[in-house]
Amino acid sequence: MDAQGRGRADDIDPADQWVLNPDTGEYELRLAPSAPQSPVPGPRKSGPRGSGAASGAAGARRTAAPARRTGATAPGGEAAAPRRRPGAPAEPAAGRRGRRPEPRKSKGRKVLVWTGGSLAFVLVGVSAAAYLYYEHLNNNITSVSDDGAGTGGFSKDRAINILLIGTDKRTGEGNEGYGDKGSSGHADTTLVLHVSKDRSNATVLSIPRDLITDIPDCPTTQEDGTEKVIPGKQRTRFNQSLGQEDRTPSCTMRTITELTGLKMDHFMVADFNAVKTLTSAVGGVDVCLAKDIKDKDSKLDLPKGEHTIEGEQALAFVRTRHSVGFGGDLSRIELQQQFLGSLMRKLKSNDTLTSPAKMIKLAEAGTKALTVDSQISTIKKLADLGAELGKFDTKNLTFATVPVVDNPEETVKATVVLKQPQAQQLFAMVRDDVSLTEVKQQKKKEKAAEAARLKGSKAPASEVRVRILNGGAVAGSAQETLSWLQVEEGVTKSENAGNAPAELAKTTLEYAPDQAAQARRLAAIMGLSGSALKPGESVDNSQGLPAMTLTLGKDFKGAGVPLTTPSKVPDDVQKSTADKVECAK
Repeated sequence: MDAQGRGRADDIDPADQWVLNPDTGEYELRLAPSAPQSPVPGPRKSGPRGSGAASGAAGARRTAAPARRTGATAPGGEAAAPRRRPGAPAEPAAGRRGRRPEPRKSKGRKVLVWTGGSLAFVLVGVSAAAYLYYEHLNNNITSVSDDGAGTGGFSKDRAINILLIGTDKRTGEGNEGYGDKGSSGHADTTLVLHVSKDRSNATVLSIPRDLITDIPDCPTTQEDGTEKVIPGKQRTRFNQSLGQEDRTPSCTMRTITELTGLKMDHFMVADFNAVKTLTSAVGGVDVCLAKDIKDKDSKLDLPKGEHTIEGEQALAFVRTRHSVGFGGDLSRIELQQQFLGSLMRKLKSNDTLTSPAKMIKLAEAGTKALTVDSQISTIKKLADLGAELGKFDTKNLTFATVPVVDNPEETVKATVVLKQPQAQQLFAMVRDDVSLTEVKQQKKKEKAAEAARLKGSKAPASEVRVRILNGGAVAGSAQETLSWLQVEEGVTKSENAGNAPAELAKTTLEYAPDQAAQARRLAAIMGLSGSALKPGESVDNSQGLPAMTLTLGKDFKGAGVPLTTPSKVPDDVQKSTADKVECAK
């Protein structure tokens, strides 16, 4: 708990409460006592979390021990001169303000928190000794249920998907002039953060708010704790998935999963205040303008050139759209991506990471600005998540916008629809953990072996003998595929073998060594990747003849639809990387 929380002076900077302990060489939270303290700390008493009296007493006890190392407390609260060996240099008195020594490398864990809207990559450093401050930060965090829409956690041995939502709800001081008056808010800015399994790269997908999509039925926990199912809505704007008709972030999660096929692990929501407080905490964000911008709606007024912006000016920057690009939401998305790339570079810089003052300000701003799902509602859980999210290099963080075109059903263009097949290709790349940047993969040899399975001669389609099983695809897929292979592709030696013993996430083709040529032919017909081919043993078909086994997994989209994941981003997909400085046009 900081000084303000204890009823002390309002103008105390939390960063000034961290003092170097000369005995340990570490910065510690030092709360000035309100009365002379006992030289011997008593046993720690537990109390309700956030209790001012209990926290204040605990804070006093935590500062007593360091004080004894530097000198006893004299009557009246003044520190007596410490004893020292003859000839030994004088030690600094406890709590004495002076020129601070060079900060040592913090042993505290760093939390990489990603917020929606501003996508604030906030590093929160917490000393293990600062229990009171830890509890103070925990009390800052607001959480709501994910209603079973997410995975409920993340794992170190798989990719991570985080949903980041910026709402236009006008909460917070000074935000009355923004957003939709009287509204409960929308999913105004939505980003999907995908961090690769090997943590070598990450992708941020921007979802246009005016995208026409389907919102599924949403089981939702209400503010009073009751639960209800909010009916879905067909062919509506994506931004209706939050706030409207009492929908919560869990409904946006479900909508994203239905749209992209990506299952979300967690969500984070931020309002207008997040951009203002976080950019001020980091000391401003550097942006570049290719032309003068004067937008009366967002209130952004900046001349051409480079600028460092924070607070209200930063919010105006990420909200402006009428003065950049084509003046619409898609142009604003590009502007926001440039802003976020710059913010990421600032947070990764030594100027931020080695500054205790900035780290503490970020801790305060980040925990107050966010609403997170209840699975990550503590600093400890955020720290564990942040440790994984912070492993990739900035140059391998790619921003991309979901490919869209104007809605053909509208005369006056106001909404957009997915551009196919580019949108599905992009979704497939993210689902299959394919980097949008040129990154050296840890499993290079394995991928080379998979590619080699597709090289070599191919048997004629008439010689391919295969059993088809349904292992998680839509009901009827095995029969549909059988008909397509026999009638349209000439694979007459094929049969429907029913359901597989277990469901598979991905379609596989198992074959014996002497069936490799058959496997390559069937892979070419169906658009299977080398990873789908599984060397093994053949199984006798219903006629007692050896046959390959094709198992249709959950990724199967229908007969004739290729299952090969693209290795290159479609040419007309807008994307940028976080390590490059770009000027808004």
